Amino acid sequence: MDDEIWITGVGLGCPMGFSLAEFSKNLLEGKSAVRKVELFNTTNHPSQIAAYIDEVPASNKVSKETFRSRSKAEQLYIHCLGQAIQDADIQKELERKNAGLILGTGSDWLLSWEENFFLGGDNYKLPGREIAPYFQYAKDLYQIEGPVLQVSTACASANHSLIFGANWLKMGIVDICIVGACSINVTPITLASFGNLRALSRRNDTPEQASRPFDKDRDGFVLGEGGAIFILEKASHAKNRRASCHGKILGGGFSSDAFHPVIPNPNTLQIETAVKNALTNSQTNLDAVDYINAHGTSTPVGDVGEANAIRTVFSNQFRNIPVSSIKSMAGHALAASSAIEAAACLVALQQQAIPPTINLENIDPACDLYHVANTTIEKKLTRVISNSFGFGGSNSCIVLGKA
Repeated sequence: MDDEIWITGVGLGCPMGFSLAEFSKNLLEGKSAVRKVELFNTTNHPSQIAAYIDEVPASNKVSKETFRSRSKAEQLYIHCLGQAIQDADIQKELERKNAGLILGTGSDWLLSWEENFFLGGDNYKLPGREIAPYFQYAKDLYQIEGPVLQVSTACASANHSLIFGANWLKMGIVDICIVGACSINVTPITLASFGNLRALSRRNDTPEQASRPFDKDRDGFVLGEGGAIFILEKASHAKNRRASCHGKILGGGFSSDAFHPVIPNPNTLQIETAVKNALTNSQTNLDAVDYINAHGTSTPVGDVGEANAIRTVFSNQFRNIPVSSIKSMAGHALAASSAIEAAACLVALQQQAIPPTINLENIDPACDLYHVANTTIEKKLTRVISNSFGFGGSNSCIVLGKA
């Protein structure tokens, strides 16, 4: 039991809230954060909607002027890291230099190139002008001086950071591991890129109804952004310093398709492998899973593939396990999506309630599962799993346990 991996701190910032409490309230009330994009001109964009952040709350770690001088991505890391560190009360631990940092990252360089391009620059043409990672400023600000690892596996990045962080602790590499991901995605190039791929919903007139995972009338995902940072410790370490526990990382699994850069493999064997590995690694029987937080992007192909994989893995049990996708409310935060969804699993475990898939009005027969549609349901929850499948076939699944 002392080798259990506890989550002792959570820092969160996304369009659904800038604290776990605010996020929890909006999540369980089924509130959509999707709206028309007003950050820039979207006239020529096929998809003109997203779940995005207007402004990150200022941190008292630096002056307001300094905070606002940093990019929105840096501000988000400052907020989430600071909130997680304060929640876990590990400032003294950081002084001992025994904390590692594993963060999922997206296309940071692309974001910096885009900002530079609109200012008239040409950094995208000249390798060597790349900026430091967006988390670097926050890392230095909070004096995190242990080993650092960046994980870039598209939508599975944060799940991988949680799995690797738990393994670092079990191997004794660090005493504390800070994991998660933050991602600012709603920019002209990102919205245009996924829009031109025809991956995004075009329900521009009804933004809040646009993201509809597993619904037969779905027409693509809705871009989102935000992040969540978690403090992980062995139970023995946390108990010695009288830390509290939000929930437990019981295990995880991953696999790779390497099938196509953006199209999911119609053969779901590798998705099934990731889920099975997570169950085996966490010593979780099929009938012990109380809830599945689905990847559930709202794409025609992806949702069917995930539903097929769930039915195959859980066999006769699948009708007894509730499934929902919070992307129906929060949008798809890409590299940070599985971090926000891990936070949603903590909410479910703490509140003993399952957040719904909103906008699920007509279940696609090909996605036949036990769906939690439109309204939160109360249920006794002990173990839940969270799926995340990234572009390029980076498949992941984590198992979380009640504190």
